[in-house]
Amino acid sequence: MSLRFKSVYILLLSQFILLIFLYSLCRIGFYWTNLPSFQHLSLVELGRIFWGGWRFDLVAIIYLNSLYLLLQIIPHPWRHLRGYQKAISWTFYIPNLIGFLSIFIDFAYYPFTLKHTTASVFKQFANEENLGKLSLDFLIDYWYLSILFIFFAVLLYVITFKPLKQFKSITSYKHYIYQSIAFIFIIGLCVVGVRGGWRHSTRPLTMSNAGDYVNKPEDMALVVNTPFTILKTLKRSGYKPVQYFSEAELNQKYLPIQQKAPQGTFKNLNVVFLIIESLGKEHVGALNKNIQGGNYKGYTPFLDSLVQESFTSSYTFANGRKSIDALPSIISGIPSIQEPFVLSVYSSNKTTSIAQLLKEKGYETAFFHGAPNGSMGFSAYTNLAGINKYYGKDEYANDADFDGMWGIWDEPFMQFMAKEISTLKQPFFTTFFSVSSHHPFKVPEKYKGVFPKGNLPVQEPIGYTDMALRNFFAEAQKKPWFKQTLFVICADHATVSYLPEYQNVMGSFAIPILFYYPAGNLKGTTNKLIQQIDIMPTVLNYLNYDKPYFSFGFDALSPTQDNFVLNNIDGSFNFYYQDYLLQSDGEKSIALYKFKTDTYLKNNILQEDKNVQQHLEAQFKAFLQQYYNRMINNQLTFSTAK
Repeated sequence: MSLRFKSVYILLLSQFILLIFLYSLCRIGFYWTNLPSFQHLSLVELGRIFWGGWRFDLVAIIYLNSLYLLLQIIPHPWRHLRGYQKAISWTFYIPNLIGFLSIFIDFAYYPFTLKHTTASVFKQFANEENLGKLSLDFLIDYWYLSILFIFFAVLLYVITFKPLKQFKSITSYKHYIYQSIAFIFIIGLCVVGVRGGWRHSTRPLTMSNAGDYVNKPEDMALVVNTPFTILKTLKRSGYKPVQYFSEAELNQKYLPIQQKAPQGTFKNLNVVFLIIESLGKEHVGALNKNIQGGNYKGYTPFLDSLVQESFTSSYTFANGRKSIDALPSIISGIPSIQEPFVLSVYSSNKTTSIAQLLKEKGYETAFFHGAPNGSMGFSAYTNLAGINKYYGKDEYANDADFDGMWGIWDEPFMQFMAKEISTLKQPFFTTFFSVSSHHPFKVPEKYKGVFPKGNLPVQEPIGYTDMALRNFFAEAQKKPWFKQTLFVICADHATVSYLPEYQNVMGSFAIPILFYYPAGNLKGTTNKLIQQIDIMPTVLNYLNYDKPYFSFGFDALSPTQDNFVLNNIDGSFNFYYQDYLLQSDGEKSIALYKFKTDTYLKNNILQEDKNVQQHLEAQFKAFLQQYYNRMINNQLTFSTAK
């Protein structure tokens, strides 16, 4: 039976109701495909989330269909013509088709980022040369989502074009009066829908409003939808200044200036950072000795052996969940808040980097990444960070070792790196960023079946990259610079988890961070909190760097325990301090856990210990005030931060 409507308004109402229904189906699908992230939710909690979700769906639908809606309801004499209706129907079909496409893409990629896609994705992939290959690979790997999208595309076509008919033409003045009244009424309804209410004090819905429907910040992703998060961040403005404390109080609580009295002369050690793609702490057996009754092996036998010879902590974390978040955190001591720092409006701020500071000491600097040179904007960032030499796929100059997707396989590229490092004048600072342990999670043909596949697709290529590290160190040990080099090994971010111990917000950011000095006594495991932004001050202080500098991080080797760890998901903050984890939406606290004993984060003690809560909130607000205000005022160096 073919649908026909005699009234534009009935057609609009029917289309909007059906869209809300389809968005609700998408929320069910999103929940089902990402069940490990939401399996803790009860039926009551799910009901509350789905009830709140329709508000955000309505906002997305109104935004996406604003042009179509306007063209349908504005009073004019040709609105009834079939040709006009057919033409404007494309303004309904195409935006909604793109909206559903973004939703289905997030079905697959949410487990990796733990956040919905935002408008920063357009900048993030602007320089990628292999978008066509990535898209094709996505269609193959997630074929079921492709089929589902085609079904939605056909259904959307039916509800867009099939109901069309020649609407009755009425041109009397009364008709235009009715049309004008209906126009004003519908516009008013849309304003109420976008704002989430009719009261004067009600502000337009933002992502933080999703917190009204959840008990944990990480569950907010189930309330909002991808079109909403993209549209809401298209014109994201800068931060607003905050004033929780006076300047003197603030600097006493937290001052992001490193000014340690050197414990001797400066050590001219070479420094090599090795950043491994998607290497969550879960995959390293030596860092999980308490898992599965001590029988858990992991997938990194070489790193396991290196852990015994390195300095690390039982609590090591990434500051973000994307590769693009990692470099500013590790090299400049600047975490990403809400969106990647390098894509924010503050990316042009003058910053400090470990490369710049070591260059002042006569260091030669280089960066190694096997992807095409413009990938992820790394070449632009490293240039701004003061790194002189960039070695990418272009410099490698042998496409026979190209993985067909991201870049040169890790094993040959790391051998290339070992050779090129030997040409640098000592002392040198270099950073390597791996590519192979990335979706679509493949290994070279000759290594198929060599490494354990594990329970997650990423674990086989993790084993391959671990072997590449072993071979790199075997080659590096032959070089005269090896014993005079401080190595730092960490991940850019964690990824999807299989072990239940890591299927929570704390596990979602847990990564290995190892400091390895072959000729020194830098060994042992501490219980001190360590994060990516702590790497720069830890290395510089170990080298006895003798000048003050700016960094949001802390010295991991310091005996004091007054440091904190900070990471962020979709605007929700996780603030670790001493034995506690405070979760906040930036304005109010949502949960408090004693995470060192409550490893599964089951017992929210927010209402039980007000003194601890207030103490953590004060420390967290001190960080926010320093971060926001310094970003706004371009005070990210020691000279501007005094």
